[in-house]
Amino acid sequence: MNLKVMKQKAAKRVQRKRRIRAKISGTAAKPRVSFYRSNRYISVQAIDDDASVTLAASSSKTLGAKANKEGAAVLANDFAGKLKAAGISEIFFDRNGYVYHGVVAAFADALRANEIKF
Repeated sequence: MNLKVMKQKAAKRVQRKRRIRAKISGTAAKPRVSFYRSNRYISVQAIDDDASVTLAASSSKTLGAKANKEGAAVLANDFAGKLKAAGISEIFFDRNGYVYHGVVAAFADALRANEIKF
């Protein structure tokens, strides 16, 4: 891919991210779960936007998982345990401008399987 196309794709993702963030905001009772995906790792964090505090976080780097569907499921199981330990059962899912497909969808489905509602 040439540089111009890569910059356009990144700019489009940022536009989608801003559009999503304008509509959702997390609270202590129902935090925003921000999902970030790179080519190598996946990281997520539950954020209380009112107090600007991270309530729970998890990363595939610390779990030794890859940034694929199987790694997303492992990460979701670990993260769901941390959310339940913090007393959180409902969230707002912030896909961070990524298309709801593949790794993002696998993570979301695994969270729902662990009884986290969104």
